[in-house]
Amino acid sequence: MKRSIAILMFEGVEELDFAGPWEMLTFFKLQVDPDACDVFLVSEHGGEIKCAKGLRVLTDYSYENAPKADILLVPGGEAVFTEENNACTIRYIQQASEAADITTSVCTGAFLLAKADLLKGRRATTHWYFLDRLRALGTVTVVAGERFVDDGNIITSAGVSAGIDMALYLVGRVWSPEQARTLQKGVEYFPDPPYQNIPIPPSA
Repeated sequence: MKRSIAILMFEGVEELDFAGPWEMLTFFKLQVDPDACDVFLVSEHGGEIKCAKGLRVLTDYSYENAPKADILLVPGGEAVFTEENNACTIRYIQQASEAADITTSVCTGAFLLAKADLLKGRRATTHWYFLDRLRALGTVTVVAGERFVDDGNIITSAGVSAGIDMALYLVGRVWSPEQARTLQKGVEYFPDPPYQNIPIPPSA
């Protein structure tokens, strides 16, 4: 069954938070399984969004006319701490999540899920720098040191590049591990960073 995947967009969104999963999921559709999914971008008013580093992106739908999503993906960035005060965005997340099978977040997108009351009593993660801030909410069991955390219909991921791992995991969970391995090979995603064994800060 084809799944529809909505990626939430807002002013100041972190580019790789959405572009990493976007690349994985659209590559999966175009190169692995054309019938797997449709991926679209949603913003409050539709149209152009300026991202954190200046990239400008045209979104496909507004909150008002966006189709139902089977999977909702909420990226982050420091602009989240402004966007969490946007009642329209929080309402969209609540409504879209209620209709979706799975809701996911990347990096500080977890705070938008928390604001939408989706993380109460849940296990979740976010960027290492903001783990203590997530703990301070007092309603979330914060998991440190994991690239992503699967808690049933809610999947959260750590900072920025971790969204790529989460999207690859999502393909394996929703479709199949075999297709996820095909996707991984297709995008040549076998991380071998030049600087390794970097200590995790104590706050994490």
